[in-house]
Amino acid sequence: QVQLVESGGKLVQPGGSLRLSCAASGFTMDYFAIGWFRQAPGKAREGFSCIGSSGTVAYSADSVKGRFTISRDNAKNTVYLQMNSLKPEDTAVYYCARFRWSACWGRVGAEDEYDYWGQGTQVTVSS
Repeated sequence: QVQLVESGGKLVQPGGSLRLSCAASGFTMDYFAIGWFRQAPGKAREGFSCIGSSGTVAYSADSVKGRFTISRDNAKNTVYLQMNSLKPEDTAVYYCARFRWSACWGRVGAEDEYDYWGQGTQVTVSS
């Protein structure tokens, strides 16, 4: 069955870096765009990045532009999120999800445009 498993979340100090992974199984990732979402305590889940099957990326949140980089390795069926210069406001549960199509078309899209979700990984930025 289709599965997405996030990993790499942990406690990190402000200004630090983390790399999250999203490992896919049960389908060929080559044909799908993948998005990253996050949900901070007491807030709605927000999508902030999407990478198409060809590697074209889209970022929707100004708060992560220039600090977060999404990438993918189709041979490993894995999408990565490199997070640098982390801030306390980046504290959230981070989710990856499979977009229904192969391209993001310059946007992250709404949650109902994603059909499979991972269980999430906790990122805490605190001193």
